[in-house]
Amino acid sequence: MTIGITLPAGLPAGVDELIGQARQAAGAGVGSVWFSQQPLSYDAIAVAGLAGREVPGLAVGTSVVPVYPRHPLVLASAARTAHAATGGRFTLGLGLGAQNFHQPIYGVEYPPPIRHLREQLTVLRQVFAGEVVDFAGETLDVHPAEAAAEPADVSIVVAAMGPQALRVTGELADGTLPFLAGPRTLAEEVVPTLTKAAERAGRPAPRVIAAVPVVVTGDVAAVRQIAAAELGFYSTIPSYQKVLATEGVDHAAQLALIGDEEAVAAGVRQYYEAGATEVLFAQTGLNGPADRERTWRLAGALNSSGS
Repeated sequence: MTIGITLPAGLPAGVDELIGQARQAAGAGVGSVWFSQQPLSYDAIAVAGLAGREVPGLAVGTSVVPVYPRHPLVLASAARTAHAATGGRFTLGLGLGAQNFHQPIYGVEYPPPIRHLREQLTVLRQVFAGEVVDFAGETLDVHPAEAAAEPADVSIVVAAMGPQALRVTGELADGTLPFLAGPRTLAEEVVPTLTKAAERAGRPAPRVIAAVPVVVTGDVAAVRQIAAAELGFYSTIPSYQKVLATEGVDHAAQLALIGDEEAVAAGVRQYYEAGATEVLFAQTGLNGPADRERTWRLAGALNSSGS
């Protein structure tokens, strides 16, 4: 198994504290640390680059940075910096964002999401391949004055779950990083659609990185209550509503893995059996630092055991 964790790149934790947490997770045997982006948080790409540089050997990434309202050249510059700073141990995780959440915040018209994703990935791929970029699309115009940049083998994954997003991701990205996509959703929808699209495009087998809320705890009932409050927002988003229906649950918190080491490990194995290539433990700090550290130790144990 390849187990990583996610951390919020946000306040009130300082950058030094986030890097310290990444170092602590690596010491527990966690394989990778991924930072999430919020509108008023630190820049997740920058934090990932700093953490990867400060913690030798640690793989880092973003889970995830919304492509709206960022221009692909801005994303590419930041990602190339993190990639160089970490010696190639950085993965750029992108997401479409939610229109009902992001558009009121930024006040910029939300573009057609699938078309915008395709155009963003097309430009990013050209930049990372060292090609001359001269792109005119429906949602983006990209005409840099400079010559082509040096190639950079930056891995791109997308938080894609719906069939259209998965097809674009399979064609143009290196894999998917869905949050709250349960084992049934992975096995029946995500993995087949993504793999077929990658094969048609002549691309390698895609990464399937399942991000799952995980807390190893002795107080299951209390943590489930906290998870219900923290994850309630996702039950209002159409793409997640479809996942809940596929999984046969009513609330996003029901997809969280909460319990002792044995119960959580059994739940994690279901994701690999469904086709995941990596699993990220998310929301590990829901019940405080003691349970968070216990959860990270399990992640490390699963990494070292390979099963």
